[in-house]
Amino acid sequence: MDLKDAITSRYSARKFTDRPVARSTIERILDLARHTASWCNTQPWQLVITSGDATDRFREAIWTHAASGNPPAPDFPFPPRYEGVYQQRRKVCGVQLYKSIGVTRDDKLGAMKQMLENFRFFEAPHVALLTTEEALGFYGGVDCGLFINSFMLAARSLGVDCIAQAALASYPDFIRTYFGLPENRKLVCGISFGYADAAHPINNYRTERVAVEDMLPWHRASG
Repeated sequence: MDLKDAITSRYSARKFTDRPVARSTIERILDLARHTASWCNTQPWQLVITSGDATDRFREAIWTHAASGNPPAPDFPFPPRYEGVYQQRRKVCGVQLYKSIGVTRDDKLGAMKQMLENFRFFEAPHVALLTTEEALGFYGGVDCGLFINSFMLAARSLGVDCIAQAALASYPDFIRTYFGLPENRKLVCGISFGYADAAHPINNYRTERVAVEDMLPWHRASG
């Protein structure tokens, strides 16, 4: 798959088959993603990647932690609010998601159940947890954002589906304890990945993207 196809066909898969991704393919994804640009070439990203029984054990542990009502305490604050066009885009995405699986606006229990699927990794056979170095602050987070995109596009180019999940960053202390990570490694997000269940309706809707002319004003030289 060429770059254009990888970019335009990538989407956030929310239901996976149990088919594992070969370790050699995961290594190819990482080998491509490691070429991501970073501030002063710091390359702050480090990952924990699970497979097989390790995924299943972690899935059960973090789902139980989240479902028990523990309040989120992310290392990097979530947006305090969504306003204007950002709220509108978020709303449309949510409506499409819940409509695809028959969850109505008034079905609070159904919405909560679907939200908790984040902590089951949408049944993906693998999850990658991405951390940055605390001392690098905002720019370490920016670099990791670039790495996330590289990882997902590399995966897509090799036929592997992904979803980047801020929800998994809700419980960094739990994750650091579970995997024995040092306190200075700050959790950016998780990426669940594998092979999407193409027959599941939740994977059949696509979000829209704004037109190029809506992204920027052109400043042209005169004369």
